[in-house]
Amino acid sequence: MPDMASPLIDQHGRHISYLRLSVTDRCNFRCVYCMAEDMQFMPRAELLSTDEMFAVAASFVQLGVRKIRLTGGEPLVHPDIVSLVGRLAALPGLNELAMTTNGARLAALAQPLKGAGLSRINISLDSLQADRFKTLTRTGELHPVLAGIQAAKDAGFQRIKLNSVILRGRNDDEVVDLVRFARQHALDISFIEEMPLGAIDEHDRAATFMPSAEILARVTESYPLTASIESSGGPARYHRMADSSTRVGVISPHSANFCGHCNRVRVTASGQLMLCLGHENAIDLRSIVRTHPGEPERLTQAIRQAMQHKPERHHFKLDAPPQVIRFMNATGG
Repeated sequence: MPDMASPLIDQHGRHISYLRLSVTDRCNFRCVYCMAEDMQFMPRAELLSTDEMFAVAASFVQLGVRKIRLTGGEPLVHPDIVSLVGRLAALPGLNELAMTTNGARLAALAQPLKGAGLSRINISLDSLQADRFKTLTRTGELHPVLAGIQAAKDAGFQRIKLNSVILRGRNDDEVVDLVRFARQHALDISFIEEMPLGAIDEHDRAATFMPSAEILARVTESYPLTASIESSGGPARYHRMADSSTRVGVISPHSANFCGHCNRVRVTASGQLMLCLGHENAIDLRSIVRTHPGEPERLTQAIRQAMQHKPERHHFKLDAPPQVIRFMNATGG
């Protein structure tokens, strides 16, 4: 087995301790900032099986990764998601197993996921207005997501967090409403600047860009904020309110680059190790796990070598064609 005393360190001296593992590229929504309306998903034979996903995750944990977040697409459309959670949660050395979901199937699955060992959950929520929610997601309905949020609370998940992508002229007038909703339900919330992944024609990303500083300024008009040094292990910068337990976070890939402290890599549903969200370079772990099943040392060696190719940072440009052609669902959220 690999040397547990030797952590994953990239060529820039950053300690990689966090894996975002996509379990599927499929999704039951078609969010306007995430994918095209008429999506072509990968052939199922090209996606990792649950055994292959587990093998990849186990190798990362052996190499010192202490947090795994399950993503998609939408992870709750995977038919074996509860059993996969149970297997991953039992990995010795893994401190936290989290998930990001759109919440549409959470009402039925929150309790089984909690019982299987899921630690924390983030739920995407871009609008509290049913018609607008339908427009932004194209295929989604608001009521099941709200029911999923309540189910997650009832199941006993702590520090549930909402994720909201804010688009100027589309849902920026709901920033304070979303914070008020989070306060009422004792949830955290993070506002995310749109990431320019994949070519879209539904809106002009430069025109709808909403910087984190402007979002925070709007929140402060109703709820004064104090910057916090707290971290959830990801890129969010949190702020506190004196009269609430709710934390307000911002994720700012454009206006406040966070790459200097990046501790993350992603594995796509097809087994590609993505070293940076803003770059196309990837290492094919699927071919290794399929060519050499039952040989974890092959995976760990490839993962270690890959760290020397992790870029220093991304360079997103809103006023140019997207540098990254793949959509977010192909990368893993």
